[in-house]
Amino acid sequence: MNIAVNTRLLIRDKLDGIGWFTYESLRRITTQHPEHQFYFIFDRPYDPEFIFSENVTPIVQFPQARHPVLFCLWFDYFLPPVLKRLNPDLFLSPDGYLSLRTHVKSMAVIHDLNFEHYRGDLPFLTSRYYRHYFPKFAKKAIRIATVSEYSKRDIREQYGIPSEKIDIVYNGANDSFHPVPENEKESVRKTYTGGCPYFVFIGSLHPRKNLTNLFLAFERFKENTSSDVKLLIVGSRKWWTEEIDQAYQSMRHGDAVIFSGRLDPEELQKVLGSSLALVYVSYFEGFGIPIVEAYRCGTAVITSNVTSMPEVAGDAALLVDPFDTGSIFQGLMKVYQDPAFRAGLIEKGNQRKEVFTWQRTADLLWESIEKAIQST
Repeated sequence: MNIAVNTRLLIRDKLDGIGWFTYESLRRITTQHPEHQFYFIFDRPYDPEFIFSENVTPIVQFPQARHPVLFCLWFDYFLPPVLKRLNPDLFLSPDGYLSLRTHVKSMAVIHDLNFEHYRGDLPFLTSRYYRHYFPKFAKKAIRIATVSEYSKRDIREQYGIPSEKIDIVYNGANDSFHPVPENEKESVRKTYTGGCPYFVFIGSLHPRKNLTNLFLAFERFKENTSSDVKLLIVGSRKWWTEEIDQAYQSMRHGDAVIFSGRLDPEELQKVLGSSLALVYVSYFEGFGIPIVEAYRCGTAVITSNVTSMPEVAGDAALLVDPFDTGSIFQGLMKVYQDPAFRAGLIEKGNQRKEVFTWQRTADLLWESIEKAIQST
């Protein structure tokens, strides 16, 4: 079989959640199926590390698609001639975008529909593009893969897509995530928080990550304890908003909040594994990869009781109401004040981590690809 793949999110040192999904699943699929030919279509010069095996042929098709206008141009005008020339058995898009101007069988991985529920969290043109085109992509796709039961239900209810057309493939966590030896944790704390214990948040600093309520809850935590605990924020400020900034600027204990910026996986593993707990209280997630990364690092997790997060967390995390700063505050206090409770979460997380692996993702995605190619 010949399979063309949209790989425009495979960018060296800039892999995000969907980028890691693309990398980890395709790396396994291409090497495990040498009998098939894969065409990776990039929108910029590619890094050789993304050409995983001899059965991968890279193709660069400009322009770079990083804006709604360029999305339209790339997928509907520049991509169709490439697909016509390749004439593949399937076009796979791990980020959900499809070309509406090709007759090639197409399969989309739609990770979540946050833009349908929180329209104001994105720039106006981007929000309009998603809400206009993703219903069309969902209907165009011969098959859809998604990463949680929650997202499958959401796609079905929002777009009227039959359940039998949607496969759940889940996410995994990088193999580099593992517990940090006790003698190394002190060194990590010295590097990032001056030796102080800390809660950690990981993710893009986007409104739906709920930093506003996290800051408010952490401020209350500091006011009610005499601890030297810090809050370490790991991620890029690309989506930093006025509301988030106001919440941060209003903090009396703002000096206890530390921004590390984006970290590479090796450093992220050290930071996560040396923390008191991951505090991941988004109000919308299609999956929530940092939850599984924390489980692998032997770190306690505080996460939200909405959307996909309870599904991913199972019984191994403390669930809080992301819309209630008091609930988040109580979660911080519980994990901080009760070491036995925290240890129990860590033990449950150690068991839960085996449920979600990138190998399982790759196997389930390949099954979905085969169904798509066999569809008429």
